[in-house]
Amino acid sequence: MHIYLTSGTGDFLEQLKNKYPNEEMILIHGEGNSVLIHETEGKSVFATPRKFEVLDSVNDLEERGFFVLNNIPVTDEGRPVFEHRFLNRAGAIEDEPGFVAFRLLRPLNSETYIVMTQWNGPHSFEAWKSSKAFASAHAERKEPTGVNQQNIFSAASYVTTYSAAPKEENED
Repeated sequence: MHIYLTSGTGDFLEQLKNKYPNEEMILIHGEGNSVLIHETEGKSVFATPRKFEVLDSVNDLEERGFFVLNNIPVTDEGRPVFEHRFLNRAGAIEDEPGFVAFRLLRPLNSETYIVMTQWNGPHSFEAWKSSKAFASAHAERKEPTGVNQQNIFSAASYVTTYSAAPKEENED
């Protein structure tokens, strides 16, 4: 399975989405831009998408709620370590109130992985960040001496947030 992302104005992306009614696409809106998500086994219909392979997924993405994209730049050498850690995660997020879906996305044309989570709304996401499950998932790993010495990240990670509907229609 692949996910393709393209950015633009909400109006333009809405037209693009409507042009391909048989494709699985979700339009999300953030601060200053919108993103169209295309999840498919096939090729993208976008001219110049950001391309990702879905490494792990939980539940179907839905065109509603609040999306959090944790963008994590990883070195080529660090990819196996990063993927191993995420593929062996505890999976506690799935039991959190308001959780909808999860995707771990391996970049095919960049170095930035995306950890995508979908929530009922921003309040559900904020509640998870205050939970024991979040604290446990983000606790410092105690690795044997020397194992954690390699820096697998090529730059600082950053988070972008989006709503599947304009803000006034999407309150939690």
